[in-house]
Amino acid sequence: MWAGLWLLIAPWTALWDRNYFARLLPLLGTIMASPYARGAVTGVGLVTMAAGVRELFGLFVTREPPDGGIPGA
Repeated sequence: MWAGLWLLIAPWTALWDRNYFARLLPLLGTIMASPYARGAVTGVGLVTMAAGVRELFGLFVTREPPDGGIPGA
């Protein structure tokens, strides 16, 4: 879930513009500056966050009650 949140927010911060690889390769920098690329990364972040929330929800909802500590029960 945290990875999704990071991918959701990072493309719209100044950190995204100060990328080492974008400065090293000008074509990559041009692509990364595109609002379409930023939107695509944001979309991946939304999907990742949704998967994380679903996994957490499933973890808490499908928990089985303890068996009382009786082996083989």
